[in-house]
Amino acid sequence: MPTPHNHRHSPLGTDLAPEMGSALAAYNAAVFAGPGEIPRKYRELIGIAVALTTQCEACIRFHTEDAVALGVSEQELAEVTYIAAAMRAGGAVVHGMKALSVAARVSKPLISTDA
Repeated sequence: MPTPHNHRHSPLGTDLAPEMGSALAAYNAAVFAGPGEIPRKYRELIGIAVALTTQCEACIRFHTEDAVALGVSEQELAEVTYIAAAMRAGGAVVHGMKALSVAARVSKPLISTDA
């Protein structure tokens, strides 16, 4: 299967840092279209989930375009959306637990070592 169209080119074009851009494009192509046990369709779904959690608009667009080209259904896109939402919610809960821990620690009076 050919490389998805969104992983073939340097994101900043060929005029700005062309060697770095070419290397990044090659890396992205290897990650999303290279050999591996995870099928390409699932790689794009993972890319969409990560893009949703990082809120990268361009990433959402590019990975969705490639996923649709690979046969992803609207149902799969809806499910990956809820998976990403659950992951963000989980992070909020864990960070909330950290905030509660800090609050408990700072609200306790300090024990003096002076006798």
